[in-house]
Amino acid sequence: MICPNCRREIAEYSNFCSSCGARQVEVVATRRIGPKRLMRSSTDSKIGGVCGGLAEYFEADPSIVRIVATLITIASGFVFGILTYVVAWIILPLAPAPYATAASHATAGAGPASPSQ
Repeated sequence: MICPNCRREIAEYSNFCSSCGARQVEVVATRRIGPKRLMRSSTDSKIGGVCGGLAEYFEADPSIVRIVATLITIASGFVFGILTYVVAWIILPLAPAPYATAASHATAGAGPASPSQ
């Protein structure tokens, strides 16, 4: 494992870096129970997260999925591709945000209040 702070090799399951002393972020492997679900991406979205969700489901690069979707939309005369995207945007549920992202957004506005003048 490599320390993200000093970029040195450290023991695989250490909590702190032996070189710089930085606390290591715990990487929890998420195990899915049951089948994979197709959902819109909450972290990798440009418009509605449909292509990002498809990329996560098929474990592909989101940029490739977006390029293929754009080519299909252009080749079909725009109506089929745009209508399919909008229907998928409406039907597919939004994937829950990862804990780290949700926690950082929740505390982004927190802090000492500015003094009143």
